[in-house]
Amino acid sequence: MKKLPTVLAATLALSLTGCGYNTFQTTDEQVKASWAEVINQYQRRADLVPNLVSTVKGEAKFEQDTLTKVVEARAKATSIQATPELVNDPAAFQKFQQAQGQLTGALSRLMVVSENYPNLRANQGFRDLSAQLEGTENRITVARNRYIKSVQEYNVTVRSFPSNLTAMVMGYKEKPNFTVENEKEIAKPPSVNFDAAPAAPGASK
Repeated sequence: MKKLPTVLAATLALSLTGCGYNTFQTTDEQVKASWAEVINQYQRRADLVPNLVSTVKGEAKFEQDTLTKVVEARAKATSIQATPELVNDPAAFQKFQQAQGQLTGALSRLMVVSENYPNLRANQGFRDLSAQLEGTENRITVARNRYIKSVQEYNVTVRSFPSNLTAMVMGYKEKPNFTVENEKEIAKPPSVNFDAAPAAPGASK
């Protein structure tokens, strides 16, 4: 009789393994870890924006509309609470992704416009911040890719037999993932060019 609990425990362990329960635990933790890194890098970028905007403001006659859009986009992106539960809410996740995408676009525009201001491009503070921003955008891309792979692995487990039966019983559902409307543009960090701006077409020599 003493062997019965051991046999039952072994049987239960084997059944849990076969039904994908343990895989769910592993993949769900991977999603959480990769999501935390995505948030970490987005926060790193958000922390750079105030200093970047402050430095750009020192350039006379800089396009105020461009600066305003950066400030507004950052405010919107940081207003969304990126909690672990957000990855289980498709609507909230899409809202978060859109807000971050708007900030990406606003910062890219800022970098492009800055090329028209030689004094700004020669500013060491601006150069340092631009380099940090570019590095952060690269880290964001890496973190997003890891998250995408983690979610794909988790979602495959949710849909595959027999683990899909466990998913139905235990309430595991597919998690939303990043969608890329223009993958090349999003994956490309903001352009930073400190060389002299090319002459406009048709300009007199």
